[in-house]
Amino acid sequence: MEFFDSHSHYNDEKFDDNREEIIQETYNSGVTKFICAGYNIESSKASLKIANEHNFIYSIVGISPNDVPESLNEIDLMIEEIENIIKRDKNNKIVAIGEIGLDYYWNKENKDIQKQVFIKQIQLANKYNMPIVIHTREAIDDTLKILRENNVNNKGVFHCCPLNRELVKQGLDLMFYISFAGPVTFKNSKNAEEIVNMVPLDRMLIETDSPYLAPEPKRGSRNDSRNVKYIAEKIAEFKGITLEEIAKHTYENTIKIFKIKNCI
Repeated sequence: MEFFDSHSHYNDEKFDDNREEIIQETYNSGVTKFICAGYNIESSKASLKIANEHNFIYSIVGISPNDVPESLNEIDLMIEEIENIIKRDKNNKIVAIGEIGLDYYWNKENKDIQKQVFIKQIQLANKYNMPIVIHTREAIDDTLKILRENNVNNKGVFHCCPLNRELVKQGLDLMFYISFAGPVTFKNSKNAEEIVNMVPLDRMLIETDSPYLAPEPKRGSRNDSRNVKYIAEKIAEFKGITLEEIAKHTYENTIKIFKIKNCI
């Protein structure tokens, strides 16, 4: 049984002390593939570097809503630099543009800039025939509106998807995949079972969002991809099927949405 962690941040400074050790322990534990996600210029460069150093790690690059520039004049320069990172990817390790989207929890004063950066990165994804990985927090209506008004050719994933019925329903209608992370295991996630059961097995991914959002029973500790099994176990419990079935479907779905080839 193999697992695919569809979203992690091994480019985060919290892994600086033992990054390589954790990566190897994760692989040996049965998490045989994972994606390292960028969220700004430097983390996107680091994501690609880590992916190039390991044949079982892939990269996504982009500007998150929490890392957008302060002025409109800087947007095009940042998008250009993300495109330059893509152009330098000689090993085809970059599989999506992300994480991108809207976040009105942390940032309420720059909504227009967030929207523009989101749309421009959708356009970048379309230019390079890539899916997108979406971060949305307290911005569901605007996120869905942008996706309805700006076609995403290769669709993508709602990463660490908020447990919101309307978002999941409309996200599925728009042909996106839904990725579940640690919050589905939290004891205070009262609607987690209902939301998980809204998502068919062929449209579901699992992730850790390491080093954040460690699932039960590891909640409160530094998260890493070995903990993806706890998320899979909870989903299997909710759906009344085996852990092996969840591992198989989510592994295959991740390969499919990110068009990963030469899996070894």
